Amino acid sequence: MPSNKKKSVASRLPRAERAARKTSTKILKSTRSLSERRQKSSSVKSKKVVSRRSVAAQSGSRLSAVQNKKSHAKAPRASLTASVYDLKGKAVGRVSLPAEIFGVPENPKLLSQAVRVYLANQRQGNASSKNRGEVQGSTRKIYRQKGTGRARHGGIRAPIFVGGGVALGPRPHDFSLSLPQKAKRLALFGALSAKLRDDEIKIVSDLEKIQPKTKIMAKVLKTLDSNGKTLLVTPGGSKDFENVYRSARNIEGVKILTASTLNTYEVLDNRKIVLMKDSIDILKKHFLKS
Repeated sequence: MPSNKKKSVASRLPRAERAARKTSTKILKSTRSLSERRQKSSSVKSKKVVSRRSVAAQSGSRLSAVQNKKSHAKAPRASLTASVYDLKGKAVGRVSLPAEIFGVPENPKLLSQAVRVYLANQRQGNASSKNRGEVQGSTRKIYRQKGTGRARHGGIRAPIFVGGGVALGPRPHDFSLSLPQKAKRLALFGALSAKLRDDEIKIVSDLEKIQPKTKIMAKVLKTLDSNGKTLLVTPGGSKDFENVYRSARNIEGVKILTASTLNTYEVLDNRKIVLMKDSIDILKKHFLKS
């Protein structure tokens, strides 16, 4: 039976016209795809240009930051000053302090590491116990292996018996640790800088003229508000400053150190630090080597 469906308009047209229409649609599609490709390529190029510019700007900012750091590093640090006190506790002048020692930012991790290394190096490591082979006594088997109803044992000096050897006891051991010299100095400088910022450092002049009397030194420390644990730093040893050592060695809570043997632990362990004026030059000479 004939179908009642209507033919489309394109099917009614002749063949030549239909072919022309197909070619025109193909041409339109190709031109559209070409224009889209051109737009994509132009957008990609612009993005590349923008990214190159941003990279150049970032590299320029990094270079300027590095140059600024170098200029800051080369620039001399501002000098620090502190009051100088006499034996009566009165300020008699000011002294300049090296910023490389007393103007360093504090580094808590480095300070804790320096303290740990110092305390570990103070251990002798000579604790020792005797094992069952070193204890004096017989190694004879105390009774037969079987037939007694008791636990089997060997010698009477086994660790399970009283008077026997020690199992897994302490043996001589090296507990020493090491820290680079630069890290040690940086930790010491950070500790001294923190003490100076907290106003816990007193600089005293003419302390070497003091009489070798404990009572007089105790009075001087009291006027300087140095009660409790105090670290007294001298330029030299007991031979050169005998009066200072004799007058301070018997005071409870006072420790005497030379400037060349100063360390981070002693600085942090004491509440106050009393520096003799000449010990500042020793600190410069010993710790700021060119």
